[in-house]
Amino acid sequence: MTTVVVTAAQAALAAEHAAVYGYGVVGGRVDDTRASEAREAYEAHRARRDAMTRAVRALGADPAAAAAAYALPFPVPDAAAAVRLAAELEHRLAAVYADLVRAATGDLRTEAAAGLREAAVRAVRWSGGSVAFPGLAERAATGGA
Repeated sequence: MTTVVVTAAQAALAAEHAAVYGYGVVGGRVDDTRASEAREAYEAHRARRDAMTRAVRALGADPAAAAAAYALPFPVPDAAAAVRLAAELEHRLAAVYADLVRAATGDLRTEAAAGLREAAVRAVRWSGGSVAFPGLAERAATGGA
């Protein structure tokens, strides 16, 4: 496999590590009505993280380890901020999975497309809105095809 594929797969793995951490914060701050949604997302990201670990190994690389902690993009003092954090995590995941879709082929590309789709759906649920091209910031910003 090419370096581009390995780099994109490692980026997806790193984003999943960060999402698992971030959803720990989200789950501790959201109200009871969103708690089960946060738990489901946490478990989904743990499963995707494990799948990406296997994918990186299958590419012949050593999977990047999770950091002890991650810097959050903004303070998360309450439930509203936790919901914004969940949406941000999913938008970031969509972007790295879009990169992996571009770089990969075969089964890895199929898995990356599934990761992109799942992140885009969760982003809509958390943010209440969507973009035309999830994961492709340059397309969302211009609205171009």
